[in-house]
Amino acid sequence: MNTYVVVGTQWGDEGKGKIIDVLAPKADYIVRFQGGNNAGHTVVVNDEKFILQLLPSGIINSKGKCIIGPGVVVDIEVLLKEINELEKRGKNLDNLFIDERAHLIMPYHIEIDKAREEARGENKIGTTQRGIGPCYIDKIARNGIRTGDLLEMDRFKDKLEWNIKDKNDMLQRYGKETFELEALYEKYVDLAQKIKHRIIDAVSEVNEAVDNNKTVLFEGAQALMLDIDYGTYPYVTSSSPTAGGAAVGAGVSPRKIERVLGVMKAYTTRVGEGPFPTEEDNETGEILRKTGGEYGSNTGRPRRCGWLDLVIGKYGVMINGLTDIVLTKLDVLDGFDKVKIAVAYEIDGKRYVNYPPNLRKSKEIKVIYEEFDGWKEDISKIKNYDELPENCKKYIKFIEEFLGCPVSMVSVGPERTQNIYLKDL
Repeated sequence: MNTYVVVGTQWGDEGKGKIIDVLAPKADYIVRFQGGNNAGHTVVVNDEKFILQLLPSGIINSKGKCIIGPGVVVDIEVLLKEINELEKRGKNLDNLFIDERAHLIMPYHIEIDKAREEARGENKIGTTQRGIGPCYIDKIARNGIRTGDLLEMDRFKDKLEWNIKDKNDMLQRYGKETFELEALYEKYVDLAQKIKHRIIDAVSEVNEAVDNNKTVLFEGAQALMLDIDYGTYPYVTSSSPTAGGAAVGAGVSPRKIERVLGVMKAYTTRVGEGPFPTEEDNETGEILRKTGGEYGSNTGRPRRCGWLDLVIGKYGVMINGLTDIVLTKLDVLDGFDKVKIAVAYEIDGKRYVNYPPNLRKSKEIKVIYEEFDGWKEDISKIKNYDELPENCKKYIKFIEEFLGCPVSMVSVGPERTQNIYLKDL
């Protein structure tokens, strides 16, 4: 069995896009299993940058089939724009397909998302306001419109009519403009013509591929600490970007997943609201932000930055059942005299070595750190582990031993070739 799941172990932006791109050439199938266009995966090829939102990150470097899976929510307009932009840059996307079970983000979802976030005021969650949450709400409430409905426009219109009434009532309560059924329906008649040749039953095909020992790569967006169940609730996303979420969002049995690669940045970042115990809202954080280019791929928002947190790292190993860790952006730590790693929290006089389930911004958190000597060398051109500075090796070794999980690959730059392999992937 040749199945890989790639997940983020922090609050996203760990560099999953690059790692998926590196693994993509050997994959027969690449399946995106959750999230929507609130994701922003950056892939750099020969100094050319590709920022992907809905498309699987592996599509840049793969000749296999690329699938947008059942667990993803899809804004068709955004998807078509993204396809068009890549095709203009010379990419052939004939290998891209969408499972017919994936739910559609409709224009009213976006307006409701904006209205709700505005109404929350100081209690805002920090959503991207792209309709992802309201679309998942409709999915769970069994009111959603699925991609497969675009293949039967009579059924689509029936669902749309009910939703328009429901959503217009909601928008009126927020004092926002409402939608007109016929205009929105005609818009989607046109969109359906442009996308319907890509809509398939991907679940049967992917399972058959796994059973026939094809190489299948499952990729998630966001990361563990943004998981709807296991993240820093309510400052989370609306889906499950975990290895378990891969099974549900792609439609495969957990028994068919062989390796789970957890992508972990050598420090920690977060976008938006919510608790962040190791945040350095100071000169150190600014150095990490500037050196690491820590700004949102889609939004341009500056990311909050801090030291590596192995309390959440340990949590990530446990929840995801990680078989491997891919450590990214280690080169960003070049030049620090000292580097720190969080190993525990102290809250109300109690020490936590495991991540507490109800971490709140209002609670004062004392972070317990291990401190290490830094390294001054530029490691961005190093290809072999033995050539790394000794203090750098000690940093990696501590992570492995503390988490009880091997670091199989270290990324030392944005290019797909800037990697050090400690173990075959």
